[in-house]
Amino acid sequence: MEIASTYGDVVICEYLLLCGGRSLRSYAEGGMGRLLEDSPSVPHRVLPSPGGALLWGNTIEGDQLFLVDQGGGRWTVSAFRRNWHDWLDTDLEFGEWLPRMLAGEIETDWMPEWPAPPYELELVE
Repeated sequence: MEIASTYGDVVICEYLLLCGGRSLRSYAEGGMGRLLEDSPSVPHRVLPSPGGALLWGNTIEGDQLFLVDQGGGRWTVSAFRRNWHDWLDTDLEFGEWLPRMLAGEIETDWMPEWPAPPYELELVE
């Protein structure tokens, strides 16, 4: 995920956290990744488990964001939506999902209505 290595941990509009390259592993290996693997609502193992999904971020509502391997080098965005207690799959890769979600071009009833760009970014130390 190029954005993770470029920006590090970033919060967008005080709502959406994108884990940076330094924290991706600890986030997945820490309590959250293990808890999610044990949830009946999450249909995948979490990396570093073999064949696992990449846990790459969350919302302030506790929704957990993943990239799921579709084969052939294609990874699509999926989410455990905490308030819905369900799993949402998309057919969009991160580079397509993020800008379309921020622009309100895709169904995001579980995301806020985003302000017009430029978006407020906060680097997390």
